[in-house]
Amino acid sequence: MNSVMSETYLKLWNREEQKRIDADIETYRKADATVKLEEAAPGTEVEIRQLKHSFVFGAHIFNFNQLGKDEYNARYKELYGTLFNSATVAFYWKKFEPEEGKPRFKAEFRDTAEYWNTVADPKNEPHWRRPATDPVVEFCESKGIRIHGHPLVWGHATWQYPLWLAKKLPERYSSTLRDFNRSAEGINYMRDLFDEFSAEQLDAMFPEYRMELHRQIARRITEIALHYRGRINSWDVVNESAVDFRDGRMVPGSGLCKSSYGLMPGDYTCRFFKTADGVFPEEVKLNINDYLLEQSYVDQVKDLLGRRCRVDIMGAQMHLFQPQICQDIADGKSDRQSPAQVRETMGRLAQAGLPIHLSEITIASPTPDERGQEIQATIARNLYRLWFSLEKTMGITWWNVVDDCGAPGEPNVSGLFTRDMKPKKAYYALNELIHNEWKTDLTAETDKDGAVSFRGFRGEYELNYRDASGLARSRRVTVE
Repeated sequence: MNSVMSETYLKLWNREEQKRIDADIETYRKADATVKLEEAAPGTEVEIRQLKHSFVFGAHIFNFNQLGKDEYNARYKELYGTLFNSATVAFYWKKFEPEEGKPRFKAEFRDTAEYWNTVADPKNEPHWRRPATDPVVEFCESKGIRIHGHPLVWGHATWQYPLWLAKKLPERYSSTLRDFNRSAEGINYMRDLFDEFSAEQLDAMFPEYRMELHRQIARRITEIALHYRGRINSWDVVNESAVDFRDGRMVPGSGLCKSSYGLMPGDYTCRFFKTADGVFPEEVKLNINDYLLEQSYVDQVKDLLGRRCRVDIMGAQMHLFQPQICQDIADGKSDRQSPAQVRETMGRLAQAGLPIHLSEITIASPTPDERGQEIQATIARNLYRLWFSLEKTMGITWWNVVDDCGAPGEPNVSGLFTRDMKPKKAYYALNELIHNEWKTDLTAETDKDGAVSFRGFRGEYELNYRDASGLARSRRVTVE
């Protein structure tokens, strides 16, 4: 693969850097284990086979049953429980509850593969990338994989904020609202509609709307929590709020926040983490998630923790959206996501003291041809190795698995598979890491006390051996 990468790129990812990555993987991703096998005689041979990783290797599952052919859907589903041990499920409010009081938990005909197999232009369907959630959750449970919900609270006018909620504003404002297809227009319109007023003025102008906004978001969180009752392992409770914190828009005790998106409840990040803490079981992890990986994000998380908000995991998005950016990286014209830059960013985030979920990862192919695929695969392999080696990283979630299946504005060539579900070189690169380079399968012998010791990647294992009478035995253990 290195033939497509410039000397400048290769120098950044040189042999010494690779050795450092290997050493850190050995330190942070592996652990020692000793298991006493009472039935085994000294010197018994034990086959040690890793079944699952503790580390999260995830992807979103937004295209569930939507790929247009049964064979494509089947190949897509096979990835979950094999390459991916975690799936991010879409709960974007605008499409999850398009009508007030009618959340799309249960599937209708429009959520079935039979429906999508007849759709000529899936991107124009209102529920594209937004399947009903119950079938997806049940599928993930059947595969025994971790489930991550995304997102509960977000101010985004195009992707999250329901139009029916915005229409509860006084007629003077709600009559001018439109439903937008492009995110920038949606955000700017909601924000600019109230540009002349301060947050305090808006609070005084819209007391009923302020109460309704608070009530509806709290109702949404509670309703979802009670519906799933802990079946979903983790949630992005609040998405992309760091800009509002950085700009001083998060004011404790305030009624409304004049968010960068538009109108949100006052101090909404702290407020709704406390709401979530009250309704989700303790074993369900509560995440914050953002693309703004500056010191202000770290300060926001520290502020939330200082105010007794339960924030369990810190989400960090790292998108290389534009194909040209990946070409520039390969050509040595950009040091974006270089080892030094990644270490600096992750070191800064680690100041918050929380596990870090690389929650949304995009790496585009510069071109769809073989050379472009090799560039994507090389960048992906190096970055996954580096991210995996860092102490605070607990998981990595690839965003768009299939080419041409992203949201508007996201690249058409950032998948691990082509649109007709043919694997790309990046798929093979990640599969080799996860299933070969980072999986422990070995043979060892019991000591004089019948105990077997080994060092392996953290996760679940099956130990197969024969007892003193020659009978086959098996033991499941977890290496932590």
